[in-house]
Amino acid sequence: MATFFEHFTPKEVAKISGVGRRVHLPEGWSPIWKDTPADKAYIILDGTVSVRVDGSEIAQLGAGDIVGEAAIMGHKLRNATIVALTELDTIHLTDETLLKLDAEMPSFHQALVEVAQSRVS
Repeated sequence: MATFFEHFTPKEVAKISGVGRRVHLPEGWSPIWKDTPADKAYIILDGTVSVRVDGSEIAQLGAGDIVGEAAIMGHKLRNATIVALTELDTIHLTDETLLKLDAEMPSFHQALVEVAQSRVS
């Protein structure tokens, strides 16, 4: 399965990186909690996270993946908690930034759709 970032040209990656904010997160940190408002998403540049529902791991994601986008796109509360298994280097996107990229970049929108579909199956 392709990572989220593999959908983009270098120029598109630069645009996405330019509108987001680089954030380093420590191992053990939970940047996203289940049942909280959808106000941010992260694109993982380096590191690994555990996706957990009710304390059970349902997936691990790493470099090139995005987390937190589904709740923003679906206008709902978070359905999982994200825990950093390693130190993380990320691009932090606010909900407004993510929705703006979705509206302005057809490739970004398509990548979000593909990620959502791959996680449902």
